[in-house]
Amino acid sequence: MTGVSEQGEPNQPVDDGAAIHYSAVAPGTAVYSSDGVEVGTVREMLDNYREHIFDGVVFRDSGGTLRFADAPEVARTAERGVTLNLSAEQARELGPPEKGRMSALPRPAGGASGGGGVFGRLFGRRRR
Repeated sequence: MTGVSEQGEPNQPVDDGAAIHYSAVAPGTAVYSSDGVEVGTVREMLDNYREHIFDGVVFRDSGGTLRFADAPEVARTAERGVTLNLSAEQARELGPPEKGRMSALPRPAGGASGGGGVFGRLFGRRRR
């Protein structure tokens, strides 16, 4: 994908890395419109945890406003970028997340390395 600056001038192609599962997208990851404009950074990836279904992305735009893009509006999740299937203009018109909707993906206890569980016990982590 070719990027576009805020002034509308073509940039270098966006190198967002390899495609990844939505649950692996980190807060602070860039959010791009379908026309290659960076429209914000990820605050949270939302998930219907019981059904294991991607619900959407909450991102902060350059003005500091929280915006919500529903799952069908997300075209790609990658190591260094989330791409919407909306233009930059359409992305700027997205509203904030609904109250009660902001329930982020659960993170393992004990940080990124995980809290253990069955696999932790199998592979050397001890119960406390």
